[in-house]
Amino acid sequence: MDKHNTALIIIDMQRGMADPKSGTRNNPQAEDNMRQILAAWRAASAPIVHVRHMSLNPQSVFWPGQPGNEFQDSFKPYQGEHIVEKNITDAFLNTGLERWLHVRGIKSVVMVGVSSNNSVEASARTASNLGFATTVVADACFAFDRIDIKGRPQSAEEVHVHAMTNLQDEYARVVITSALLA
Repeated sequence: MDKHNTALIIIDMQRGMADPKSGTRNNPQAEDNMRQILAAWRAASAPIVHVRHMSLNPQSVFWPGQPGNEFQDSFKPYQGEHIVEKNITDAFLNTGLERWLHVRGIKSVVMVGVSSNNSVEASARTASNLGFATTVVADACFAFDRIDIKGRPQSAEEVHVHAMTNLQDEYARVVITSALLA
């Protein structure tokens, strides 16, 4: 993979994701894997996009001005790295991200972040539908426990696996960190 023509998109790695209100999650190694990928992109001087959720709900940990809205320390953007702010799950809708990528001739994206079944899945689907070759790094994403539509608990791992399964082949190539960086 040519990193210079592939943007790394890091989704919603904000302090609020570590808030106990977020719930039980899977992939405890996800942040370490994201940091490895981020380091590889930075070493290659390749394009990096940091996505931040800006909640419209004043009660949310992601409400602007709240500590939970800030990027986690190890995911703070460096100068020259692009920042996208969104109010919905999709990093492409109403953000200018598609245009930013096209202006730079970028045709491929690699996505990591949170949560697997919300912003990662929504953004990967849109990226694919817009014609970008899309890769999602499964072990550099995580999800939270959920209650399904029948009222049954679904573990974070089950939620994550379902999201990755939904994306695999139809919308994205789903890989693990070691395969991406090989």
